[in-house]
Amino acid sequence: MSSGKVASWAHGEEFVDESILFADDGVLARARERGNELGATPVLPGAGALMRVLAAAVQAKAAVEIGTGSGVGSLYLLSGMHPDGVLTTIDPEVENQRAARQSFTEAKIRSPRVRTIAGNPRDVVGRLTDHAYDLVSFPAQAPHAVDLLAHARRLLRPGGVLVIPHALFHDRVADPASRDADTRSVRALLRAVAESEDLVPALTGSGDGVLAAVLRPVSP
Repeated sequence: MSSGKVASWAHGEEFVDESILFADDGVLARARERGNELGATPVLPGAGALMRVLAAAVQAKAAVEIGTGSGVGSLYLLSGMHPDGVLTTIDPEVENQRAARQSFTEAKIRSPRVRTIAGNPRDVVGRLTDHAYDLVSFPAQAPHAVDLLAHARRLLRPGGVLVIPHALFHDRVADPASRDADTRSVRALLRAVAESEDLVPALTGSGDGVLAAVLRPVSP
């Protein structure tokens, strides 16, 4: 990547000032620190800003997030959602959800706006209602990501948005020399989204990459 491209990427990452999103300007910084301590890689600012925009674009009143981590992505989604919107966030690690709840408290997020569920994501989403959500998000490197994609398409209402952060997977997706199992899995997910007839996708370089797609409304 040229130095100009690197500078442009960095400028995009810094374009939205994280410190103005919440009354406590250290909320996201502390959430990131907790995420790094737990090994739950938080979304970078550019990716978070795009997630916030997409949540605002559909005025999301109901959203599902798979992979709560320490709550960084959750906070971005909540800041873009409808003021009465409810985020259902799922993570198999109880420690992650404990850290996320601390982030929500510090950000003064009203408790009815967040439903945290600890459990196997495939099992949990399998119990959620079809076509009842405006937005579904999960990280590209999530276990069984292609299965989660099928669930996301089932959960989204027509016109709803799918958001997949970490879609460029540490710049390994575009590197033909990267042939490890995790990178191949992310490539397979991206290919499945790109080839889906009922999704309108775009892949951006924000953060570690964000794959976004809109579920096409059913033709009359």
